Amino acid sequence: MEEPSEHRRRRRSRGPSHRLEAELERIDEQLRQAGRAKDQLQGLLDAVLAITQELELPEVLHRIVTAAMGLVGARYGALGVLHESGEYLDQFITAGLSESQRADLAGIDFPHGRGVLGHLIHHPEPMRVEDIPSHPASVGFPPGHPHMGTLLGAAVRVRGTIYGDLYLSERRDGRPFDRADEEIVVALAGVVGIAIENARLFGQVRAGAEHFQRLLLPTLPDLHPFASAAVYRPASEPDHIGGDWYDALMLPDGVCAAVIGDVVGHDLRAAAAMSQTRSMLRALLYDRRTPPSGILAQLDRTLEATTDNPVTTACLARLQSEGAGWTMHWSTAGHLPPLLLTADGRTEYLRAEPGVPLGVSTEQHRPDHFCSVPEGATVVFFTDGLVEHRARPVDEGLDVLAGLAAAHAALPLEDFVRTLADHHPSDGHDDMAILALRTPAPAPTPALSPGRPRPSRG
Repeated sequence: MEEPSEHRRRRRSRGPSHRLEAELERIDEQLRQAGRAKDQLQGLLDAVLAITQELELPEVLHRIVTAAMGLVGARYGALGVLHESGEYLDQFITAGLSESQRADLAGIDFPHGRGVLGHLIHHPEPMRVEDIPSHPASVGFPPGHPHMGTLLGAAVRVRGTIYGDLYLSERRDGRPFDRADEEIVVALAGVVGIAIENARLFGQVRAGAEHFQRLLLPTLPDLHPFASAAVYRPASEPDHIGGDWYDALMLPDGVCAAVIGDVVGHDLRAAAAMSQTRSMLRALLYDRRTPPSGILAQLDRTLEATTDNPVTTACLARLQSEGAGWTMHWSTAGHLPPLLLTADGRTEYLRAEPGVPLGVSTEQHRPDHFCSVPEGATVVFFTDGLVEHRARPVDEGLDVLAGLAAAHAALPLEDFVRTLADHHPSDGHDDMAILALRTPAPAPTPALSPGRPRPSRG
């Protein structure tokens, strides 16, 4: 039967239009995909740049997770770090969980690599799962775990060895992960190994530098009747070996000598200069007749004649008994003033003419200074790394330090110096050293026994 002519005419007129619309839709989809691919590529470059700028390993690992989530629009992400045996997960860094979701999972141990996560450990090829519960390796979720249906996983390698696995779940648009998602996450996992290795090396170098620095610093001897404590903290830079130092010792005449110093520079030369300076000063301190200003002058001349050491600041003090209390006799070479803290929490910086640093001029005189130190008081010597902040005047840092010291005046001395170092007002760009000496507390007044007659006045 012949098709009606009107019907044939409409079909012919409709056919090319439909084909054109379909072709335009196809081109539009390709353009969207190309645009998404371009955005993902730019996102990958931005993510790699941001990740490689981090040096602390925990920050690097967390940044990897959040970068991967951003690249594919995932709601949840995690990075499982393999144990050195390669058999199970030793760490599990997560992102995307809300506070309430984290609270629901409180007390539940992190995954160690069973189920679908374990599948990627033992089969380290990229994987996409559209329904986690139906996967043959699935073992379910613990109580309180948010719903997760889709999964995208990729292995992270460092120097060719699998370091861990990157897991992503639930695209925000509700769609399953596609091949483009897989390719961009695999690309990210392939390049972040460099950032992980850099962070690990940073940690090793910093630990080595800190250990080397600590070996150069003394263990404080028994300074009875004074209590003493010291702390050193390195700067945050990876190759930073500072020139901060301290020392204290009892001299043959019963005087306690204390010194704090800072060699300019952040390298091995500064550390070596610090060691030389401290050793020379120890030898000079045993001359009982020379005041602190004279000892600093002798030290300056000796350093100039025998070394090419950098400029160094220092504060040298002698504490000795004076009647019922104590006297401090000190001189400084361009160093920050000591902080005097009384037992009741009052603070005072012992500001005085500082004198020139060591290594500037052996001709300029450095003055001596004296002050009374009450019983039970603490004298705090410190380097500028404790208070300096590049965004604030140093006086602000000094004010914060004084308030911090006053608030913790009652702490045992070891806890006291650690508290100052833990809550320092500086920006952490420089290493810091603290030396604290505490004079003996006043002897308690003996109480009269009940019923005992009071002494007669005669």
